[in-house]
Amino acid sequence: MTAVKTGLSVLSESAPRSLKHQRMGLLCNPASVDGNFTHARERIRQVFPGQLKALYSPQHGFYAERQDNMIESGDRLDPVTGLPVFSLYGDTRVPTRAMMDPIDILLVDLQDVGTRVYTFIYTLSYCMEAARLYGKKIIVLDRPNPLGGLRLEGNLLTPACSSFVGRYPIPMRHGLTIGELAVLFNTHFGIGCDLDVVLMQGWEREMTFSQTGLPWVPPSPNLPTPASAMVYPGQVIWEGTNISEGRGTTQPFEIFGAPFLSPEHLLERIDADLLAGVVLRPVEFEPTANKWTGQSCRGFQIHVTDPAVYSSYALSVGLYQAVFHAHPDRFTYKQPPYEYEYERLPMDLILGDRRLRKAIEAGTPLARIRSKWEAQLSDFMRISKGIRFYR
Repeated sequence: MTAVKTGLSVLSESAPRSLKHQRMGLLCNPASVDGNFTHARERIRQVFPGQLKALYSPQHGFYAERQDNMIESGDRLDPVTGLPVFSLYGDTRVPTRAMMDPIDILLVDLQDVGTRVYTFIYTLSYCMEAARLYGKKIIVLDRPNPLGGLRLEGNLLTPACSSFVGRYPIPMRHGLTIGELAVLFNTHFGIGCDLDVVLMQGWEREMTFSQTGLPWVPPSPNLPTPASAMVYPGQVIWEGTNISEGRGTTQPFEIFGAPFLSPEHLLERIDADLLAGVVLRPVEFEPTANKWTGQSCRGFQIHVTDPAVYSSYALSVGLYQAVFHAHPDRFTYKQPPYEYEYERLPMDLILGDRRLRKAIEAGTPLARIRSKWEAQLSDFMRISKGIRFYR
């Protein structure tokens, strides 16, 4: 199989003359590598010697060393290049003038995971706004959506639930690459910065990450494999509850549970159509960190058998509804703060619509809930088709 070429590789192999002598910054993390595991800062320094002036890091830190939400990283020096690393998940999440002053162009090479709540795409949006404000240029080096680019899932974010885990009305599984999202933010949502996207070569929308031939480097500590990324659009909702999403285990998001769960009873409550393309295997596990540390939890591991029909968000919402009604005395919601929001319920921010939580709690059939998503998804599909780069 011929590997897909990311925007990083394409730029490195055919650097435009217009970029010569421009001062460059690079927003990156450990997953910013080419097909041979060479990091983006090394590739950029090879192609544009002396032009890379600053580095920038998203949530989880420059080396993706920070484990959880609201665990900040500070500014630092990169031990490899000696360049300053400005943290965009520390004292500020919005680039300041001082952070942008050393550069003319900000290159963005981040591996998104195709899910509305993943904060990297909003760090990108803040950088785009800062670029417009301070007269800089943004160049996004495109990367695959690891879930593929054909399927959309879920409700669109409502303005009342806007936060750092959702700034714009997009569905939970949006089906776009980070370069396509940048264009969507810039045009449809009106950021209006000077933006270019370096397109991939060889990527097609039907591809999951395992089909790209590219190496997987975890973009954040709890997405260690493409399998964990595949289930993430649904399993991330457990962050808003007292159900362990598998943090503190070797299979975060693939496994979930709590000491009080009864997998057998939950299976009886799940609609059979939600199990298309997936097997729920009952498990017991003991997290070494985060929720229920050192306690035996019962739950499931999600085994995806057919990504083409597996509905990650619908399954996890169905499981959430089953848990809520099966264990009303033990199930609870996480309380604020969550991603720098100190008043609104984290679950509402994750779901993106307070009405969805209310419908789940009221026992509204999931089929009826999903039918309301369809019109929203049709509208988003119409909009996104206008900015898609790949077939």
